[in-house]
Amino acid sequence: MSRLRPVLAAGAGACLLLAGCSSGGSAASMSAGSEHAAVPAPASAPGTAAGVPGAAAKQAQLTARPAGQSIIYTASLTVRAGNVRAAAARAAQLASLAGGYVSSETAQFNHRHPADGTIAIQLKIPVARYQATLAALSARLGTRISLSQHAQDVTQTVADVTSRVASAQAAIAQLRRLLARAGTVSSLLMVQDQINAQESSLEALQSQQRVLAHETTYGTVSVLLVSEQPPPAARPVKLAGGFTAGLAAGWHALRQVASWLLTGVGALLPFLLFVIAAVYAALRGRRWLAQRRSGPRPAGPPPAA
Repeated sequence: MSRLRPVLAAGAGACLLLAGCSSGGSAASMSAGSEHAAVPAPASAPGTAAGVPGAAAKQAQLTARPAGQSIIYTASLTVRAGNVRAAAARAAQLASLAGGYVSSETAQFNHRHPADGTIAIQLKIPVARYQATLAALSARLGTRISLSQHAQDVTQTVADVTSRVASAQAAIAQLRRLLARAGTVSSLLMVQDQINAQESSLEALQSQQRVLAHETTYGTVSVLLVSEQPPPAARPVKLAGGFTAGLAAGWHALRQVASWLLTGVGALLPFLLFVIAAVYAALRGRRWLAQRRSGPRPAGPPPAA
């Protein structure tokens, strides 16, 4: 165990040195990213972004990705379409042509009116074709109701995760070299526990690195497709005046009154039958009680002739 102490001390010193290098590398990458972000963007060439009016110029600025930066692009688009199913299929086709795919789709329809419904579809578009595909979705699916875009700069986060992954890999390599030099079982178990902890942390960092790489490679477009509003219902045609109109109105009123009367009779009929049965039972019971109270009449002399 005394021989192992210098080895463990050297390993601990190496891990501290790697951690210091990692923090220095992270700080350097963060400062480099901030310096790069502070540099003003180059002036646009005449006839390009300067000639794009209004919202198109804003969209072009949002998707202008500076070199060395990692940006997550997201957009939300609401479109009113005559056939939402066909519009959803067209949106999926546009995403596929751009090299993207459909990540999720949710549909809601009215059973009484199959054409009336909404479809929410989420598309993943490569950043290189993000702007062109978003413009095609806005123009070719139907009537655009709303459009919102968002760009999030994650350059520092990507640099920090990359630096931490490299530091964890170097620490694991150093611990494996210490594991080869360990001589006792207790020292082997101690170093192996440290390797397991470092590998678990490395897997979490690599998973975060893959997620960031995917999000910065593909832009997300959430499209909500809604069906067109039905035309207003036709107003009832007013009847012309005169004898015919009065006869039609009276006949309609008679039918309504007859319908109401029949409905009332139908609703009261079960209760009426119950009342009749109850009254009949009460009369029968009253007659029976009267007979019991009077009792049998005493026999007397026959009446005189």
